Amino acid sequence: MTDHARHEGSPFTAAMGSRRFGRVNWLGLATLAERETRRFMAVWTQTIMAPLVTAGLFLLIFSIAIGPTRGDVMGVPFTTFIAPGILMMTVIQNAFANTSSSIVISKVQGNIVDTLMPPLSAGELVLGYLAGGVGRGLLVAVAIWLGLWVFLGIGLAHPMWALCFVLLGAAFLSGIGIVAGIFANKFDQMAAITNFIVTPLAFLSGTFYSVEALPPVLYTITHFNPIFYLIDGARYGVIGVSDSDPLLGLAVGATATLVICLTAWRMLATGYRLKA
Repeated sequence: MTDHARHEGSPFTAAMGSRRFGRVNWLGLATLAERETRRFMAVWTQTIMAPLVTAGLFLLIFSIAIGPTRGDVMGVPFTTFIAPGILMMTVIQNAFANTSSSIVISKVQGNIVDTLMPPLSAGELVLGYLAGGVGRGLLVAVAIWLGLWVFLGIGLAHPMWALCFVLLGAAFLSGIGIVAGIFANKFDQMAAITNFIVTPLAFLSGTFYSVEALPPVLYTITHFNPIFYLIDGARYGVIGVSDSDPLLGLAVGATATLVICLTAWRMLATGYRLKA
């Protein structure tokens, strides 16, 4: 190769293994995000409609079981009180399922290499997976809220707060899904994480009750659960009432999301349980 070719930006000048896409591989990132989005949209009856039906059944069962004799909670009817919690709980469960299942299925089928081989950095991989999880969570939230608006007349007391907490909750659980998907090598390990960690955190976070009614010990423990702040913030955004300051919830949710995303980035950067 001549010196002239080197100085004129010949394609042979870049060292092997060096990035040729600038600081961010936008094309690769967009492609991964599109793949994750197409993945859940291809089975939209399972990923979008099924959560809508499940949320509706939760509301119906609690309404029948509690009955009209149940008094107001925080100044609103019980069904109205639990509706935002059910919405947020469904959003975070689906966001978690999207990223975790994508990684675990790829590992079990042996095609995780198709994701690791392209020139994508660990940060780009995290963002690509997050895009799919957040997109699915947002679509689920819109579908459930439309159902609440049509059948229960529940609007949005604070639309921007509701949007912020839905996006933050979906991002947080998507990040946990990435970490869980990397850690789990089999479906039964993934099921254990879902059943013993994610589901209890979601159910024991004020979804169906006000934490003010809890005993002091459980009240204190609940405030160490980031999902409590996300569900409480979503409740504030939808019906305008909450157990805690939404600004505090936003700060806790953002911090927890940052920590879990950095953890996912570190695991991908080191190839933990992904590379030999």
